[in-house]
Amino acid sequence: MRLIGKSGAKSAAAAEADTDAWAESAETPESRPGALPAQRTSGLSERPTPGCGPDSLVHVPTRQFAAAVGAYGEPPDGEPGSGAALDPAGLDPTSFETALAARESAALEARHRQAADGGDADAAGRLGTLLLRRGDLEDAEPYLRAAAAAGLRAAANNLGVLLHQQGHRAEAGQWWRQAAVAGSAPAAHALGLQLRDQGEEEAAEYWLHFAADHGHPLGAYALGDLMEHRRDVRAERWFKVSADAGHREAAYRLARMREAAGDKETAEAWYRTAAARSHARAALRLGVLLEERARTEQSLLDEAARWYRQAAQNGEPRAACALGFLLRDSGETAAAAEWWQEAAEAGDGNAANALGALHASRGEAKEAERWYRAALDAGDQNGAFNLGLLCVGTGREQQAEQWYRRAAYAGHREACNALAVVLLQRGDQSGAEPWFSKAAEAGSVDGAFNLGVLHAGRGEHRQAQEWYARAAAEGHGEAALQLAVAQEQRGNLAGALERYRQSAAGGSAEGAFRLASLLDRRGDADAEAEHWYALAADAGHRRAQVRMGVRAAERGALEIAESWYRRAAGAGSRSAAFNLGLLLARQDSEAEAMLWYTRAADAGHGRAALRLALLALRRGEPVQAENWCRRAIDYGPAEVAERAGRLLGALNAELSA
Repeated sequence: MRLIGKSGAKSAAAAEADTDAWAESAETPESRPGALPAQRTSGLSERPTPGCGPDSLVHVPTRQFAAAVGAYGEPPDGEPGSGAALDPAGLDPTSFETALAARESAALEARHRQAADGGDADAAGRLGTLLLRRGDLEDAEPYLRAAAAAGLRAAANNLGVLLHQQGHRAEAGQWWRQAAVAGSAPAAHALGLQLRDQGEEEAAEYWLHFAADHGHPLGAYALGDLMEHRRDVRAERWFKVSADAGHREAAYRLARMREAAGDKETAEAWYRTAAARSHARAALRLGVLLEERARTEQSLLDEAARWYRQAAQNGEPRAACALGFLLRDSGETAAAAEWWQEAAEAGDGNAANALGALHASRGEAKEAERWYRAALDAGDQNGAFNLGLLCVGTGREQQAEQWYRRAAYAGHREACNALAVVLLQRGDQSGAEPWFSKAAEAGSVDGAFNLGVLHAGRGEHRQAQEWYARAAAEGHGEAALQLAVAQEQRGNLAGALERYRQSAAGGSAEGAFRLASLLDRRGDADAEAEHWYALAADAGHRRAQVRMGVRAAERGALEIAESWYRRAAGAGSRSAAFNLGLLLARQDSEAEAMLWYTRAADAGHGRAALRLALLALRRGEPVQAENWCRRAIDYGPAEVAERAGRLLGALNAELSA
C-alpha cells in the first residue's frame, strides 16, 4: 500500500516546526490506550525558528508570572519590585530557576503574540501551541486557526487536538486529515484512532501505518493493538517497533504475546524492559516468571520479591498478594500479613483469603471470618468455600452446608465435592451424586475419586474404575491404589506394580506399603522393597513400621528394630506391641515385656494371650493361665487356638486331679 507523503526533502510548508506539537492532554495514550489524541511535546526533527526560545521552558501566563516575580524594569516609584531582584543569594535555587524560566517564557509568549498579531503565521502557530499546552483553549483557537489556514501542518494537528478536547470531533478529524496529508505523523496517529473508534478499521489501519512508518511510536503501538484485536500475526512486529522506541505498554504486550507462544526467555526480557519503566503489570509478570524459574534459588527469589514490591508500590494489588506468599514461604509471616492486608484492602480476594487462612491457623475464627467475607465481597468464591471450612471447624455444620452450596452454585469445584460429602454423610446418596459429578467434570480430582467410591459401593465396578482412572491420571494416590488392588486381584502383577508405583508417587502410604510387599514376595528387588517400606513407615503406616522392625531385627540391628516397634505400638499396632515384648524379653526386660504382651492381648492378639498364659503357668498362677488360654482360643488364629486348647485341657486335667 503506497502511503501519502514524500521521503525526500520537505517542502517549505512541511518544514515548519512540527512542534507537531504533540500537545499534551490530561491522559497519555499509555495510561488510556486508544484515547484521542493524547500527543506529546518531545523529540522533533525540525528545530524552532532561531531566536524563538527553547520549547522546554516552563510556560506560565504573563499575569501569573507578574504576580510571582514582578514586572520587568523598575516600578514607577523607583522601588525594586518583588521580582526585580533575581539575585539567588539566600534563596532556594529551584525557586530561582523556576522564576527565571517563567520570565523567559513570558518574554517568548510576548514576542510570539506581537509577531502573530502582525500576521506571522508561524508565530501564530507557536503561540497557539503554547496556549494549548497551558490549557487556554479559547485564547489558543484563533491563533491555531490562522496558522492552520496558512497551511502549517503543526497548527492543523494542534487545532485538531484543541477541537477534540472541546468535543468537536468531526471538525477535529478534518484538521487532522489535512495535517496528515501534509506528512504529520502525530496527526495521522490521531486520525487513525478516531477512525478506529468509528468502526472504520481499514482507513484507521492506513493512517496508523503511515504514522508508524514515519517513526511515531504511539502510531506503531496503536497499529499493533488494532492488529492483535483482529488476530493478525503482524501485531507483534509493530509492538516491537513501539517498544524499541521506549513505549512501555507495547513492551508489556509484546512480552505477553511471547509468553503465550511459550517463549518465556524473550518474554522475560520484554517484561524486564517494561518493568524498568515502572509498568506495574510487567513487574508482576516478571516476578512470577522469576519465581517459577527459581525453585529454591534464593537470588532469583530475592529478585522476584523486588519486582513484586515495585509493582505493589505502583498500585498493583496482585503483586502485593504475591509478595505476601513469597514472604510467608521464607518464614516472614508478619511481613506477609502486612502485604496481604494492603492487597485485600485494595480489593484482592486472594489476599483476603490468605489473611483469613492465617487467622484461622492461629485459632482467631472471628478475624478469619471477617477476611473470608471480604474475599467473597471482592467476588472470590474461595471466600464462601473457606467460610464453609471454618464453620465445620467450629461445629456449625448447617452453616457450613449453606456456604458450600453458595460456592458450589457459583462453580467452585471443591465446594461441589465438599457439599456432596456432607449430603452423603447424611445418607442422601441421590443428592450427593450430581454434586460429585459436577465437581469431577470441573476437574476436581477428589470429586472424581469420590464418584468412583460411590459407584464401587453400589457394585458398579466398571464405572468406579473409570472414575478412579480419571483421578489417578491427575496424580490421586488413593485412586491409583484402588486400580492396583483390582489388578492384583485379577492376577495382573505387572499392572498392579505399575499402579502401586503411581499410588506411592501420589503420596499414598498404603500404596507404598503394598508395592513393597509385592516386591518382597517376588524376592528380586530387596533394596527397592526396603525403600518403599521406609517411605510408608515414615508416613506413619503402622504395618510398614512393623515390617521395618522385623527386617532390622533379622539383620541384628536391635536398637533400630526396637525404635520401629515402639513407634508402631505407640500408634496402636498390636503386632508391634507383641514383637516389642519378644524383643524386650530376649534383652532380659521381662517386666516391660509383660506390659507390651498385655497391651497386645487386650487388643485381640492371640499369640500375646498365649504367651501370657505360659508366663502365668511359670509363675504358678493357673487361674490366670486358664483365662489367657480362653482368650487365645477366641482370638486365634487356628494354630494358636489349637495350642491354647491343648494347654487349657492340660490345665483342667491337672486342676481336677
